[in-house]
Amino acid sequence: MPRAGDWLILVAGLALVAGLFLRAPAVADRVTIKQAGRTFLETHPRIDRTIAVPGPLGTTQVEIKSGRVRIKADPSPRQLCVKQGWLQAGEAAICLPNRVSVELGRAAYDSLNY
Repeated sequence: MPRAGDWLILVAGLALVAGLFLRAPAVADRVTIKQAGRTFLETHPRIDRTIAVPGPLGTTQVEIKSGRVRIKADPSPRQLCVKQGWLQAGEAAICLPNRVSVELGRAAYDSLNY
């Protein structure tokens, strides 16, 4: 026969599972590609395609696939933005020499006004 402490542990466990479920990772709803500080393209991350973004050093290739985004190729010498790999929701990759940035955004607010 369960005791009061058993019920307390059961309820606490269910509350923990519900809390973890509600804090599931956010899903991105847009990809923003900027070139030299200006918006080059804003699109939905579920549309699979490769986008060529011109820059001063050459063309940067941005790949969007299955709700993820990455910089596939870039003419920058150190390839730091390419090595960053697939982005998570809320992350950005910036190729400074070629002046290209990619952001995988979400609809939730980061902060609110005071």
